[in-house]
Amino acid sequence: MDDQDEDQNRILHGCLGSSSTRTGKVTRRRPSLGTGGFCEIRKASERRDIFPIHSGQPFPIIARFFESDIDMRKITVCSLAALSFAQCAGAAEDTSSTADAGAAGDKTVQLETVKVITDSPVGDSGVEEYKLPSHVQTVDAKELDQAESVTLPDYMNRFFGSVNVNDAQNNPFQPDVQYRGFVASPLLGLPQGLSIYVNGIRFNEPFGDTVNWDLIPEGAIDRMSLESGSNPVFGQNTLGGAISVRTKTGFTAPGYRAELFGGSWGRNSEEVETGWNNGEFGAYFHFRNFHEDGWREYSPTGVMQWFSTLSWKNDDRSNLNLNFAATDDNMVGNGAVPVQLYDQQPNAVFTYPDQTKTNLFLASLDGNHWLTDDIELSGNAFFRQNLISTFNGDGSDYEPCENDPTYMCNEGGEGEEVLDIEGRPVVSTPKVEGATNNFTQTNQRNYGGSLQTAFNQTLGGYGNRLLVGGVYNQGQVDYGADTELAALLSSRGTLGSGVILEEPRVRLHTSVYNYGVYLSDSFSLTDELTFTVSGRYNLTQIELTDQIGTELNGKHSYDRINPSAGLTYNWRPELNFFGNFSQSNRAPTPLELSCADPAQPCKLPNAFLSDPPLKQVVATTGEIGARGMFEDIDFGVGLEGDVNWNATLFQTENSNDILFIAASGVYNNQGYFDNVGQTLRQGFEFGINAEFERFRLGLNYTLLDATFQTPFVENSPNNPYARDGLIYVQKGDHIPGIPQNMLKFNASVTILEGLTAGTEIIYNSGQYLRGDEANLTAPLQDYTLVMLHGEYRYDEHFSMFFRVNNLFDAQYQTFGMYGNPQEVLGPAYTNNRFVGPGSPRAAWAGVKLAF
Repeated sequence: MDDQDEDQNRILHGCLGSSSTRTGKVTRRRPSLGTGGFCEIRKASERRDIFPIHSGQPFPIIARFFESDIDMRKITVCSLAALSFAQCAGAAEDTSSTADAGAAGDKTVQLETVKVITDSPVGDSGVEEYKLPSHVQTVDAKELDQAESVTLPDYMNRFFGSVNVNDAQNNPFQPDVQYRGFVASPLLGLPQGLSIYVNGIRFNEPFGDTVNWDLIPEGAIDRMSLESGSNPVFGQNTLGGAISVRTKTGFTAPGYRAELFGGSWGRNSEEVETGWNNGEFGAYFHFRNFHEDGWREYSPTGVMQWFSTLSWKNDDRSNLNLNFAATDDNMVGNGAVPVQLYDQQPNAVFTYPDQTKTNLFLASLDGNHWLTDDIELSGNAFFRQNLISTFNGDGSDYEPCENDPTYMCNEGGEGEEVLDIEGRPVVSTPKVEGATNNFTQTNQRNYGGSLQTAFNQTLGGYGNRLLVGGVYNQGQVDYGADTELAALLSSRGTLGSGVILEEPRVRLHTSVYNYGVYLSDSFSLTDELTFTVSGRYNLTQIELTDQIGTELNGKHSYDRINPSAGLTYNWRPELNFFGNFSQSNRAPTPLELSCADPAQPCKLPNAFLSDPPLKQVVATTGEIGARGMFEDIDFGVGLEGDVNWNATLFQTENSNDILFIAASGVYNNQGYFDNVGQTLRQGFEFGINAEFERFRLGLNYTLLDATFQTPFVENSPNNPYARDGLIYVQKGDHIPGIPQNMLKFNASVTILEGLTAGTEIIYNSGQYLRGDEANLTAPLQDYTLVMLHGEYRYDEHFSMFFRVNNLFDAQYQTFGMYGNPQEVLGPAYTNNRFVGPGSPRAAWAGVKLAF
């Protein structure tokens, strides 16, 4: 390796987290990257003019290097990250003479873009993207702001490849987010297959591994990454991928900003943030208030989010962030509606209310310290409490007893007499007939921490990065559920009677203990070829304590070692090959363990009975792909810019997959969990993004085949083609709720100085309904959505914007299931198909202020 290559590699290492180093007159500073982060640097390419050093945007980080000669030993560096502008300005001042000399020289050298991404949930450094043996999609605060997305899932649905959203609840803060057929959802009972981290803290809830998207303030996000595959380093539930979010600090988001918008459905949002730092200490505060009446009947939502961070930095060797977050959210999402009712009135609801309240308090401390120039110590500790209350008005399975109509019985009057919580038979009156009110309260207290050491050292003269880490996470959960008999109103709302039933009552305490240790090593045999091997040991212990009797008591333990191996070959910046094999697992949740007996089905999310053991789910992923970046490409028609592209073949097989098997209920929500053998998700994805001086283009396509691989028999009493209430699932049948084809296109153009406009187009093919795992009936129809947006930026302090969703007012459905509408609507409603309708055309406009 000659001196020029050695100096270039040192500079590259500076972006990865090496210490501040001086080589002659060269000054380098280590940028603070952070969880879920990425930075960009430049590799050598000639440039005819000198670019300004200060980019004005802290993330993604662009470290541009210049020289007066072609001698790489005299490159001048200014790397902007979470360092203050004053610090970077100081570095620039130190090298002013070199820059001046460069201005008088013949040529300059600019380095081509190389994106650097964190390779674990913890830590402040990472690896170059071309050394990562998987596909990664990223977004930063600037891109989120330009997209005018309401939530993080809203952005991913519009711009990320292989991501689609099912609106099972029809609430913008409660979507089912799917990536390559794996879901992260707030709904109990879904097989959660994505892990979510915020500032290195696992955000999957301890009770059901669910993800409450309303707890993640989109406006406080500094950057986010979505990594594909079953990377074991990211721990449990990383079956199909992992999402890492890093929030803003006073160093990354200095200044004052405010945003206000309003429009259709009575939607209005007020958001403010402020950040400050003096080079050593920093502070950041974010607040958002959101309200809408909802486009469907009886569907108001209010969300309030607070987030703040106090930060400390010791030059570029150490940093600490003390984070606090809180929410007070009251969301109504009235779920699926019978298709006959939808055809009559698209904004109608079946029964109401379906209300969820979340109250979060989070306190966390994260930081890192460079022990030497090559060894980084990182860690975090946190306490998190989330109180979730639900209130669901529903139809009733309770009617006057056939043999004695004086009293109420279950199973439509054919079963046993029902008792109230005092043990007395319930007398039949109009106040207790026709409906039920289902209440739950889940108090989850979650705390723990993680510690990681990164060794960025050579091994036998070759580049090497070794990660060693450990994680501890404990959850204490108190769950309560009650069912109240009620009367059904003409509007299909409910009126409670005050009669609480004894049999569905649940009082359950759960303790969940998660332990993990992991190791990952990236070894660069040459500058182009990198091997990565990883492994993680997971141990999960679950204790269930019945607070009423003993039926729910149980202790369960699951452990597993998950391996991973991959390689990348960076033939040139325009073409980089990668491939990997990886495994990850998820242990059955307390919810699934408490509801796993076919003889005693439970009603989600309201009652659990018995706990025969379930096996843990193991995902095995293989993927191969290629990606690259063409910089300053000239198309010969006045278009010159950068083009990024990627193409990937992937396959993930789940062993012992867990499925909720419906037994009965108006919504098919009474049943049990069971292992159903193997499932397979495989496909192809392609993406391309181009950025030119005046406009940007993006295209993503995914072909996804998600199938059952093990035959099984399922209860589906409301499926019209069921035989004696059963359907027979065969190998190769498609998993419901997952579209086979997804296509996304986006474009934006600068029309005049300060005036931009753009569009997004989303196409999703049809999907089979839940309750039709055997694919006996027609899937939902394909749909295409067109969105418009625009912004006029008067100056750096003031701008106005607008957004239009569903421009052509298409009627579409993103979710479907089988239920029993006749329980509520009467015998005229014979079609058992329920659908989650998509929202109609809507428009919003607002203003932004920045100082």
